[in-house]
Amino acid sequence: MTNTFTPRTPQGPARSVLFAPAHHARRVERALTSGADIVVLDLEDAVPVAEKAAARVALQTVLAAPTHPRLYVRLNAIDSAEFPADLAAVVGGHLEGLVVPKVESVAALAALDEALQVAEQTPRRATHALAVMPIIETAAGVVHCEAIANASTRVTRLIFGAADYSLDMNLSLDWSEDEQELLYARAKIAHASRAARREAPIDTATLQVRDLERFLRSARNGARLGYQGKLCLHPDQIAPCHSVFTPSDADLQHARHVLTAYAQAKAIGSAAIEVDGQFVDEPVAERARRVLQRAGLQE
Repeated sequence: MTNTFTPRTPQGPARSVLFAPAHHARRVERALTSGADIVVLDLEDAVPVAEKAAARVALQTVLAAPTHPRLYVRLNAIDSAEFPADLAAVVGGHLEGLVVPKVESVAALAALDEALQVAEQTPRRATHALAVMPIIETAAGVVHCEAIANASTRVTRLIFGAADYSLDMNLSLDWSEDEQELLYARAKIAHASRAARREAPIDTATLQVRDLERFLRSARNGARLGYQGKLCLHPDQIAPCHSVFTPSDADLQHARHVLTAYAQAKAIGSAAIEVDGQFVDEPVAERARRVLQRAGLQE
């Protein structure tokens, strides 16, 4: 696929990605004031078919306002009857990008990219070229996730959707405590993201919305595999989400300590040292730099 989109500098962290149905005014307002890093207004699964048109009208009102969090819209599937109207509703608004469900192939993103390039040249063009976050939520999507990550420069990061993936794979939706049944898909998506030089992916939602302990365990499972954030279904999940995906004060202190000691060692000709019983060489130092970068700090 070819396109003219130039990826923008990331607008900030993507630790929490909170969904709200576009037709539900109260839930949209709560999402916009929740403190989530990214808010996704949903036109897909959370909106009944009879409410799709009303959801698009409500969405345009929200997108007309320039003062709100980073906004994405989840479209209906590219091959659905709702997709053309969805696309017409979002182009021209104050929007960072689009979430695309059930992506299984490069062809689906090629069709989206072609439609976006046309839409962005119309008089109601987007205020900027829209970024894309594909959701990988089927076995086919997992198999092809590396090609999907490389399909377009619009793709900033992948999302893992474990609920639909579990249905597709005939897995229980009551995942085990360590979520071992999701390990292969999670790891493959993380590797595909890194190989394609995309941002670290966003982890799946936790379906037990009120069980914050379970949410925390799931978030830690994703963080251990290299995910940068997690889908949230309720504002109460945002604080625990940020607690997992934000470096702690102790993490930052340790990173600075490692980098200071490493810089001092390099100055006298040593590139491998021991810091508090830990072997430190360039990969370990680079990891410390990334911890600071995640907090918006410099070495």
